[in-house]
Amino acid sequence: MARSRGNTALQWDREDGKPALHLTPRQREILKMIGMGHTNREIGEALGISVRTVEVHRFNLMRRLNVRNVAQLLRLSLQHGLLPRNFGAR
Repeated sequence: MARSRGNTALQWDREDGKPALHLTPRQREILKMIGMGHTNREIGEALGISVRTVEVHRFNLMRRLNVRNVAQLLRLSLQHGLLPRNFGAR
């Protein structure tokens, strides 16, 4: 049973009844780096993209997942296994 909430990446298609998050590989990469505490500038330098492009990715992630701040973004990511439990450890 696949349900979606408006224009989000949340889809109810997992057997446990929790929504699965459908993100592109680049979105997952950006999300992981956000979770590791990297700034937009650091992410851009590491990926060879501009700071503005990183900002757009971050904005699109938050809009797509229907969250309003980075704390909610990280919480949702942890809940769905997109980040390891020790994601902040360097």
